[in-house]
Amino acid sequence: MIGGGIVGLATAWRLGQRFPGARITVLEKESEVGRHQTGHNSGVLHCGLYYRPGSVKARLAVEGIRQMVAFCRENGVPHEICGKLVVAADESEVPRLHALEERGAANGLEGLRRLGRKEMREIEPHVGGVAALRVPQEGIVDYARVCAALVGKLTAAGARVVTGARARRLRHSGAGWVVETGAGEFAADFLVNCAGLHSDRVAELAGERREVRILPFRGEYYQLRPERQHLVRNLIYPVPDPRFPFLGVHFTRLIHGGVEAGPNAVLAFAREGYRKTDFNARDLWDALTYRGFWRFLGRYPSMAWYELRRSFSRELFCRSLQRLVPEIQPADLATGGSGVRAQAIAPEGDLVQDFHFIARPNALHVLNAPSPAATASLAIGAEIAAMAAQAAAA
Repeated sequence: MIGGGIVGLATAWRLGQRFPGARITVLEKESEVGRHQTGHNSGVLHCGLYYRPGSVKARLAVEGIRQMVAFCRENGVPHEICGKLVVAADESEVPRLHALEERGAANGLEGLRRLGRKEMREIEPHVGGVAALRVPQEGIVDYARVCAALVGKLTAAGARVVTGARARRLRHSGAGWVVETGAGEFAADFLVNCAGLHSDRVAELAGERREVRILPFRGEYYQLRPERQHLVRNLIYPVPDPRFPFLGVHFTRLIHGGVEAGPNAVLAFAREGYRKTDFNARDLWDALTYRGFWRFLGRYPSMAWYELRRSFSRELFCRSLQRLVPEIQPADLATGGSGVRAQAIAPEGDLVQDFHFIARPNALHVLNAPSPAATASLAIGAEIAAMAAQAAAA
């Protein structure tokens, strides 16, 4: 197993359950697990509202939140099913809100309820907009504690979690593999690639063509100052704009206190570029020489320009947030953290929206695991374990 984020750890655990006698090793390049996408997200439990009915993403999201909540209860991981509001800022968004309700119902979500102005303000007294959809199954969680619990279960079952083990080279050994890392060489009969931001490169080390490529999009957050956190009780989201590929900025109450506002979506100049000044020549060259990147920009030029401007303007960022909570002012926003999403983009410039796997007789590559991958990680792990069983039986 290459990659010690939450998807890699969950997959290793599910593999151990599926193959009780197997020797499982997780190789993580950092000094600790969960240091990148897992450790930089806002800790939301997504229940499958947005995803196309029948898609792998929709199915795994609905299964995944149930499994994740059960896992948290069984292992004492802090979590809360607090629900969220999806807000139509004006009348033009109301039809999309209704369509979102229908999509959520098709995905099996329970308790969805449309609200008018009075009802939505009973739940979120400071929210703006003209209508909202109440999504009671959404929640918040401590994903770092989930990772710690998974590591404990893996080691108790005899698996190894090796940190400081960046995969530098993969070579065939009979029907299996040898992974050369900074922590030594590791032999494997079956390879699972859950390398996240570097998953396409690891697949290439295994001999796969990079037909889709990972582009890093940085999501930047603000935090509400303590004296203004009363403006948001739980989770407040916008109605997604179908013209744009990202969800839009929103408000998230954190499991250990505080309220985040964001994220935006700007191209990072490094795959682990958490600050505006972070730069990696190889990563940037990788993006600039990929025709899919330029086709993506050609498809969404106004969005890309707006996201870049908003990255440097607290006032512009605040203006977006005011569509959800009109009382928010720029002075209420303190600079928060950031994350980098590993977004697979096809050569035609399309964002790969669903989970994307490449299955081989002795390997499985997870080349796209976008949100809700953290929520769905246990379900994704079970899916990969089933695919590995099929490959082994072939």
